[in-house]
Amino acid sequence: MHEKIIILDFGSQTTQLIARRLRELNVYCEIVPYNKFPASDSTVKGVILSGSPFSVNDADAFKPDLSSIRNKYPILGICYGAQYLAWSSGGVVEKGDSREYGRTMLTPVDKTDPLLMNAKPASQVWMSHGDTITKVPANFQPVAITADVPLAAYKISGEPTWGVQFHPEVFHTDEGMLFLENFVHICGLKKDWTPASFIEVAVNTLKEQLGNDKVILALSGGVDSSVTAVLLNKAIGKNLTCIFVDHGLLRKNEFENVLHDYEHLGLNVIGVKTSERFYKQLAGVTEPEQKRKIIGKGFIDVFEEEASKLDNIRWLGQGTIYPDIIESLSITGTTIKSHHNVGGLPDKMNMKLVEPLRLLFKDEVRRVGRELGMMPHLINRHPFPGPGLGIRVLGEITPEKVRILQDADDIYIRMLREWDWYDKVWQAGAILLPVRSVGVMGDERTYESTVALRAVTSTDAMTADWAHLPYDFLANVSNEIIRKVRGVNRVVYDISSKPPATIEWE
Repeated sequence: MHEKIIILDFGSQTTQLIARRLRELNVYCEIVPYNKFPASDSTVKGVILSGSPFSVNDADAFKPDLSSIRNKYPILGICYGAQYLAWSSGGVVEKGDSREYGRTMLTPVDKTDPLLMNAKPASQVWMSHGDTITKVPANFQPVAITADVPLAAYKISGEPTWGVQFHPEVFHTDEGMLFLENFVHICGLKKDWTPASFIEVAVNTLKEQLGNDKVILALSGGVDSSVTAVLLNKAIGKNLTCIFVDHGLLRKNEFENVLHDYEHLGLNVIGVKTSERFYKQLAGVTEPEQKRKIIGKGFIDVFEEEASKLDNIRWLGQGTIYPDIIESLSITGTTIKSHHNVGGLPDKMNMKLVEPLRLLFKDEVRRVGRELGMMPHLINRHPFPGPGLGIRVLGEITPEKVRILQDADDIYIRMLREWDWYDKVWQAGAILLPVRSVGVMGDERTYESTVALRAVTSTDAMTADWAHLPYDFLANVSNEIIRKVRGVNRVVYDISSKPPATIEWE
């Protein structure tokens, strides 16, 4: 097992960025809720306290007892984490005269401090807080200041604990990676978290976990499930059976194309065509969350039926990754959206889950796939939602609507490849809107559907910006779709970022 840093999550939107930055340093880390520290885990070598949407003075703020980890592990408190360490030690945290948000300059006052080792005399950092520490015990020593914050970074004398009121994890903090790397050094961690080391540990863990048990894996054709399949195949070989379901909500010709792609991987794949079943279950359903749950349950039902045809299947494999879990299970109790890979299995299903990628971000999954020798076009494929086009046909799903969307989406993706844009964006797809509008084709008036095009840039799907595709490309795609897809007379382009929008529309 890898030695690790535990990140206690107090609900900050940048908690996942802390994990990503540490892993970019080839250091393994895990995010756990603020009150779920794994006390019995001997591989933990350091702790980071994240930021939070709360003030420490709020009645609903998360306020765990940290006495069991103080002095036992090196600790780095970030923003709320730093303020909570001060507040819980008898200090005072108050509203600042003005909310400090954005770039400011950091000046070290103790250049020998291990957290600031090799830092520049002044560097830009990113602040995002309304409160500030106004009074602390005498053993809280400032190690860096800004023009407005005299305790921008501090060290607690007599214990390996630091706090910073800026965000080292964000891109706008110039030396953020240096500060995090210095903390890694303080923790005494080796930087040995690599794709090769992950594969070695994952395969050994799977062998131990599964033994001679048989597994069926839900294949989608995407990166996550494909890498999961290769890992499981490497661990248990012939005991793995892959199930690829055509629920009628795949992209155009995807069922045949995906089955062909898997031939080079040597996987045992069963293809199941069952679109009529899903269309029947989804008839009349318009609410997005209900559609997701129906499709997710439909998948499980199909897997269960296929498993019953096989002997002694004990496990269901899934390509769940970290963002799936993070978005589905919030410590604040707010679910952004449910994911069909998250939340367990029905009681009646006599199988257990195996999810070897559940702690990886998407870009890490791609690196693991490359290390496994998988074909580039499989590894570089855009993410595609488990519910498929079911959440890209807004409103009720019908075979005709899916046909329209498949045709439009096929043109869009093909042209992204032709114009050399496919590998420059993180994810792209077409959405069929529940909107009809007036148009003119030839001398005839039309009243047909609207297609929205979506393309975003990202590294991990936690945040995303809309892709600035060239106008001439968009014009050509629009013309091609309207000219060739029967039932569409209007094309629009989505220029919303995440947050506040999500990548998918439903």
